[in-house]
Formats: sequence, structure tokens, C-alpha cells
Amino acid sequence: MVVDALRILILLTMLGWPTVPAWAQAKSAPEAADASASAEKPLPDIPTLMLEVEAHQKASEAIRKDYLFRAVVTQQESDGHGGVKKTTTEEYDVFWVQGVPVSRLMRKNGKDLSQKAIQKENEEIDKRVAKAKKKIEKAVREGKSTDAAGNEVITVSRLLALLRFTNPRRVKLNGRDTIEMDYAGDPNAKPQDRAESVFRDLAGTAWVDEQDHVLVKAEGRVVDDFKIGAGLVASIRKGASFEMEQTQVNGEVWLPSLITAQGSARFYLLFHFNGSVREADSGYRKFKATSTILPGMGAPVTQ
Repeated sequence: MVVDALRILILLTMLGWPTVPAWAQAKSAPEAADASASAEKPLPDIPTLMLEVEAHQKASEAIRKDYLFRAVVTQQESDGHGGVKKTTTEEYDVFWVQGVPVSRLMRKNGKDLSQKAIQKENEEIDKRVAKAKKKIEKAVREGKSTDAAGNEVITVSRLLALLRFTNPRRVKLNGRDTIEMDYAGDPNAKPQDRAESVFRDLAGTAWVDEQDHVLVKAEGRVVDDFKIGAGLVASIRKGASFEMEQTQVNGEVWLPSLITAQGSARFYLLFHFNGSVREADSGYRKFKATSTILPGMGAPVTQ
């Protein structure tokens, strides 16, 4: 599904597109004074900070599982001449079942799904949950790390070995002290597999909330064509750009708010786009869900 593939792509590769950096935006007098005071504090050690981000992400997962939200995904297909050939909008309910994050399509191009289509979605969710749990069990046996959906993840330690983080600076982002830093693939890095080599072709900017140690924003671009299996397994064209943002919810957890991608990319038969994709996440609320999705069931019961 587009929503799942897009989120995996962004969160696992930390890609994005640098727009106007926070440090270049005009500041009011009070903001400038705050920035001056913050500048007196020493900047944190970047490797240590990134490892703390990883630890915080794992620690907050139990809280993240309590939340349901709506994801609106708009995909625009390019006609190859700078125009838009087709626009598709899909709305998903995103929640957790048996510890696995799932996305259920609810509306397409402004129209609610039929009860029959919803029942089919529910059946597919149960299948995806079972598949994810098997993938996780297999990874545990093989000593590999996965996310909650069973997808292999790259650790921060590996990111630090594959990317160079430079030019750290303290900026105000949404009124909070944030460490902004540039990153780029290290040409001297030694990838452990073909998938890791994509990091050598990345460049961009990342923002970490200084108080909560959370990656709140990442932007970047692919600086060279990337292919696995002659492009049959994975292919990302030079110039493809990506962005992700997170927002603080109820003062207790940071959750995704925006994910975008533009350019040309393909991953197996699962995900392909040539144009732009935008996922806007909102409507966060806590919920309780049964262990399986019942046929014809609406949104999970909220608390």
C-alpha cells in the first residue's frame, strides 16, 4: 500500500528536500534574544545525541501504540512534461493491532468505501498482521533488528558509519530549541549490503528536538541514481526528494504529521511513483482495539 511504503521509505532512509532552513528565516526581537541565550550553551555531541534519539524512539513506542490517526495521501502522477497526468487521494485510518502498525483504507477520491470493500480491507489487515509477526519471529531467530511491522531497520550506529553529520547549530523550530545539522553520504563508508549503499547518495538536513531528543524533521535528496538488481528490486532517480515532520501530541509523544516525496522511485512491485506523493497525518486520538479487526467494524473504540 502506498501509505505504508511511503512511511517506511522516509523513516528508514531519513530522506528529504531542504527548503528554507530554520536558521535563515527572519526572527522577531524576542526570538533573536532567545537564540542568543541558547547560543551560549555548548552544542551536544552529535553521535551521542543521535544514539539518544534512537533510545527515545524505542522507549516511546508503547505510547505510540495507544494512538489512532487519519492519514490523507495525495499522489500526483507526472505526464513526463512537467504536468500532472493523474491525481489520486486516499484516506486511511492508521492504528495498531497486536503490536503491529496497520493502515486501513476508508475513502478514495472523496468517496467512502463500500461495506464490502471495508470488509476486504479488514481481512487484509489480519493477513498483514500475521505476516509481520512471522517476519519479526524470523528476524529474532537470525539476530536481526526490525521495526514493529517486521521491516529490517538500520541502527543509528550504522547511520553514523554511513553518513557524515556536519555543521550542527541550535535553532528555534516551532518555538523549541532544536539542533539542526547537515548530513551527506560518506564516500569512504563500507556498506554491509547493497541496500546500505543508498546512504552514499544522500544529502540533506535533520532537526532534533533538544529537550525530548526526537527527530522532528528531516529533509534531503538523492544526489545520484541508485539501483538494486538493475532497477528491478529498487530504483531511485537522481534528484528525488523527501521530507518528514513530527509533531508533539498531548505533551507525551511525538507522532508523524507530514511525509512527502517527489521524483521517480520503485521498490519491487510494492511501490512505484513518478511525480509526487504527500501524506498528511492528523486527528490523533487514543484508542483501544481488539486483537483482530472484525468484519464490517468501523474505527477502533476510542477512550
